[in-house]
Amino acid sequence: MANEITPTIADYLEAIYNMIDEGKTVIAARVADRMDVSRPTVSATLRRMRDQDLVSIDADNQITLTERGLQLARENIRRHRLAERFLTDLLGLEWHVTHTEAHNFEHGLSPLVEERLFHLLGEPTTCPHGNPIPGSRASRLPANAVTLDQLPPGVSATVLRITEEGERDLDLLRRLQQAGIVPGAQMTAHPADDLIEISSPKGDLSLPARQARTIWVQPVS
Repeated sequence: MANEITPTIADYLEAIYNMIDEGKTVIAARVADRMDVSRPTVSATLRRMRDQDLVSIDADNQITLTERGLQLARENIRRHRLAERFLTDLLGLEWHVTHTEAHNFEHGLSPLVEERLFHLLGEPTTCPHGNPIPGSRASRLPANAVTLDQLPPGVSATVLRITEEGERDLDLLRRLQQAGIVPGAQMTAHPADDLIEISSPKGDLSLPARQARTIWVQPVS
């Protein structure tokens, strides 16, 4: 069916939404990198999505979501982040595997089950990694929030969230969980050559700047 929203198109909607949310300019090459597929495949899928009134592509090849695309993206992301909460909070799966497992689980959630799950979980506002659940009372990032690579040396901060880009890095999530660098945790950071040295009450960790950029924190005043 021409207007069918397949799981693949739903994944593209989520990827584009998340890149926009991360402040990135969305072009086909970046979508290909995020989805880990070839550029010709992305181009063909984007043409189909444009025909379905899900995305628009301007003269500079920048991709944005249409009103319809934005609504569907939010619905998909809501299901995904609720699925992550379910897998973590009720099934007890480890923090670093829920992103991948939720991807397999989310497409089977009907609106009825989704709503029941939301209430069963206590109406959460974020996923386990701190990202807001659309349709909840989640707050925006505070004005003084910065990514970890921008935190001044030695300043204490509270971890707010790990971006979707960071969630895709299973090794990063595993190391963060082991060191206790999770939303709500207190930590400090010190640049050291090409690494960011992080200290928290549960352990220490060294990250390259590219990974530190996926972690949002709020300096403690």
